[in-house]
Amino acid sequence: MKNVLKLLVFFTLGVLNMSCSNSSDNSNSNDLTGSQSAMGLAGVTVSSSSSEIAGVSDFSAVVTSLENGISSYSAQATVTNPLIKNMISNFPGVVINGDSASISDLQIQQTTDGIKCITGPYAGVLVKYDASVGDTFTTATSGKVRKVVSKTGVDDYPYGFYLIKTIQVETTVNEASRVSGISKITYIANHRFGMVGVKVDFEDGTQATYPIYSSAQN
Repeated sequence: MKNVLKLLVFFTLGVLNMSCSNSSDNSNSNDLTGSQSAMGLAGVTVSSSSSEIAGVSDFSAVVTSLENGISSYSAQATVTNPLIKNMISNFPGVVINGDSASISDLQIQQTTDGIKCITGPYAGVLVKYDASVGDTFTTATSGKVRKVVSKTGVDDYPYGFYLIKTIQVETTVNEASRVSGISKITYIANHRFGMVGVKVDFEDGTQATYPIYSSAQN
């Protein structure tokens, strides 16, 4: 579970778990199939852009252990954006010290089939690579729904030195469960590279996309 993931910009790691869910149709099961992804092996590192993006910088993460198919991550980042800081501060296990944010024992399952969050209030499948546009992923929390909004099928998404195919899953929330200042989160994944980006739409009309790079591939 841009995703894990990029996997995961530290902030992204928190965001992923805030929107995990059960799925329907292709993604009907809350269990992943496929074999263990190399991206979830102990020692795999995750990073984002070397430049600050919308108040997030200096991200680093590592898989500290892999047990029974579940990867445990530790991550840290500098977070100066108050909206993002407020969002991730509500996630279990996050420690905020000034502008420094950290988390340990964040549990993620990654297979060649997809990504699943194990930790957090909305634990469940985040993405399955064979899902189709229109498939939805609901959570146990009323008002939080994720939907596959794009599956390109062509290499058109810039990722490092590559153009890659992506599947994009959008999270929408109702007013009651909306994180203050944030209106939408879109997860961008690829069957080979896992979670490759997370786009955040803010209520003021601005947006930021956080690329996610892993030292391993599926």
